[in-house]
Amino acid sequence: MARAYVFPGQGSQFPGMGQDLYEKVAKAREYFSRANELLGFKITDIMFSGTQEELTATRVTQPSVFLHSVIMALCADVPAPDMVAGHSLGEFSALAVSGALEFEDALKLVSVRAIAMQKCCESVPGTMAAIIGLEDSVVEDACAKVDGLVKAANYNSKGQVVISGEKEAVAKAGELLKEAGARHVLPLPVGGAFHSPLMAPARDELAQAISHTPFHSPVCPVYQNVSAKAEKDPEAIKQNLLEQLTAPVRWTQSVLQMVADGADHFTEFGPGSVLQGLIRKTVSLEGITIDGYSL
Repeated sequence: MARAYVFPGQGSQFPGMGQDLYEKVAKAREYFSRANELLGFKITDIMFSGTQEELTATRVTQPSVFLHSVIMALCADVPAPDMVAGHSLGEFSALAVSGALEFEDALKLVSVRAIAMQKCCESVPGTMAAIIGLEDSVVEDACAKVDGLVKAANYNSKGQVVISGEKEAVAKAGELLKEAGARHVLPLPVGGAFHSPLMAPARDELAQAISHTPFHSPVCPVYQNVSAKAEKDPEAIKQNLLEQLTAPVRWTQSVLQMVADGADHFTEFGPGSVLQGLIRKTVSLEGITIDGYSL
């Protein structure tokens, strides 16, 4: 059996997240306390008793999802993974759990990334929309026909691609995709055009932070969003992590590659169960176990 541990990204947050972990596990309380000190504010107050609106600020959301996912995994009594992957922000969780990054270093990078992306959203307006029911190539072709910047940003599962870019360009691409037979074109309630070239202004801050952060060889392969391939080389991991900011999340391709490399048991660590649903839509379920970890 090859175990793949997977970690969700922004959007999986909910009020009260992580509180049961904090209350039940002493080791978890230590990690949360270290996080509060490192971030300079009590993120646990927002996670445990904040409103949904407070949780959706990017500078809060990203470290909150990271902390919930990573602390859960580090405190879990489970076998070591044979491979790991994370969706967007979740890639930082995967790197921390696999030992490529120390907990504190990963949290610092997540915080830098979140703040840089928040500033980028405020200064460079953009949006995203989920396209349901079309082949990837149809979505890509429609984006290429639109004047303005719009790109396929998240390959989430078979038949589900998120596009990202300038508001008018995303709207126009959505119209073309409805005409092409999309079952649904769903505008997403996001503050910016994530995983598109519009995130480029955030790149310098993240690049500087990554350059000053020690990376290690992970204990198992990490399937990174940019390449959808197994990686263990620290220098390659660093470069892929930086490129991820403006490049598509190739989640569908990553899951298929993990299965091709022997994964037959996927476990999601973190808030929600989004990745479990995406994996079920992507792979043949025969001989494959998909679950989520809970205390």
